[in-house]
Amino acid sequence: MNRKYKIPFALTVLTLALVGCSTNKIKVAEVKPNPLPKLEQAQSLVPVFSQSVASTTSADPLRLQLDAENGVIYTVDPKGEMAAYQGKRRLWQKQVSKQGLTAGVNAADGIVVAGNSKGQLFALDQQTGEQKWVAQLTGAILAPSLIQAGRVVTVSNDGTVYAHNAETGQLVWTYNLPNVQFSLRGMAAPVALDSRTVLIASANAYVYALDIVTGVPRMQRRVAISEGRSDIQRLNDIDGDPVVAGQFLVTTSYQGQVTVLDLASQQVIWSEDASSTKRPEVAGNGVFVSTADGKIAAYEITSGQALWENDSLLNRRLSNPVLFGQYLVVGDLDGVLHLIDPSSGQLVGRSKTNGEVRSLRVIDNQLYVATQKGALSVWQNR
Repeated sequence: MNRKYKIPFALTVLTLALVGCSTNKIKVAEVKPNPLPKLEQAQSLVPVFSQSVASTTSADPLRLQLDAENGVIYTVDPKGEMAAYQGKRRLWQKQVSKQGLTAGVNAADGIVVAGNSKGQLFALDQQTGEQKWVAQLTGAILAPSLIQAGRVVTVSNDGTVYAHNAETGQLVWTYNLPNVQFSLRGMAAPVALDSRTVLIASANAYVYALDIVTGVPRMQRRVAISEGRSDIQRLNDIDGDPVVAGQFLVTTSYQGQVTVLDLASQQVIWSEDASSTKRPEVAGNGVFVSTADGKIAAYEITSGQALWENDSLLNRRLSNPVLFGQYLVVGDLDGVLHLIDPSSGQLVGRSKTNGEVRSLRVIDNQLYVATQKGALSVWQNR
């Protein structure tokens, strides 16, 4: 049996930070986060919803995101609960798994789904919270599923892609990604390319396009390379979700590149060195990336020309960036939501939540935030 070793991201960064050694001692470079820059006349966001759930391990980058559909907010608790809220009123709350939950939540087609480290995928009725079905996968579930075209597509920790019938939970098809010996503990979520195609990004720096109904592969393309002398230095995972922007596919990779692929020709238009485990953001003609060392960079989408770079938040363990109204927003290890002018890269404001920001999403013109300490919140612009 092939075995794949998942390496916590924090341990990998620590390993790569080794600066010298002898037979008696290993010296580790001390990396301190930049202090918060001073701002004049700082802008801020307005919180409209908040809910506290259990915290997660600081070294484990779990994707416990919020989701919303038809005005209802769905939350997930790492201790195994899922809940639904309309405004601040709780519609239902259900204990789903005694083994906890490690990925979710995703809501569509009348169901809401989440998974756990035991490979169990749970689907609940959106209106009542009653369990509709449970499916058993062969590996831990570390990233949210995609619900589309009557399918629930999920990638397990062992590199198997599953598609279940959204109504019944019956297994429809599976697809096995190539085995890699080492990878970061994290995984990109499945992403819709179109109504019939799902994109799967993997730890071998490839992106696969699969027919969402049948599982038949339509494309596979390598989008990043990494060089190094050791297995850890050659890690090249795509843990940030790919982004489809018209004819372009934008990806980031750890110790690799930010890459733009032309979907029609399946050719890479450009790539620039940038190590990132976070989903990039695409808005207008800009590609925005938060890097593993805390830089935020913007590129022109058709040429790859660097538009600006902001290094004032170095080593603050930045989240994925999102465009929210007139601001680019990124979260950090202290729960600070940084507001950035997307045209210049200048910091123009901030707001504060509790705990390291793990997930940012914009749904229906509202910002959805989830943190490592279990602070789930929704924000709007002033």
